[in-house]
This record gives sequence, structure tokens and C-alpha cells, in this order.
Amino acid sequence: MIYPSIDKLLNVVDSKYQLVHIAARRSREMSSKGFYQMPLNKYKSKKNIGKALEEVAEGLITIKKEDNVK
Repeated sequence: MIYPSIDKLLNVVDSKYQLVHIAARRSREMSSKGFYQMPLNKYKSKKNIGKALEEVAEGLITIKKEDNVK
């Protein structure tokens, strides 16, 4: 099973595509800067992409809602 579940993540983020984009950017940031928002022993995932998804599920990453007004 995947942790956190996609259902829980989609309650935080509007779409799967936005979720992928956010998790990928955060994962790259973790790799390059080595900054984690929780102690490393609190993460269940070993890989940065899983850690990024855990941060989204915990509400540690804020998602800006943009108006698509043209």
C-alpha cells in the first residue's frame, strides 16, 4: 500500500496533476538543499518523493490557489 493514500492527498490538493507537480518540486528541493520539515525518523518513506507526499498530507506544504481569470 502507498502511504499516504491518494484519497487523503486529494483532500488537500485539487488534482492529481497538481499533486505530482508539487511533490516533484519538493522532492528536488529536499535532494538539493537537504532541508526536511520533520525529523527524519518521523517519515515512513525512505525516498524523497514519498517524504514530499507525507509533508503534503500533514499540511506542511501550503498550496496557493490562483485565479485563472483572463
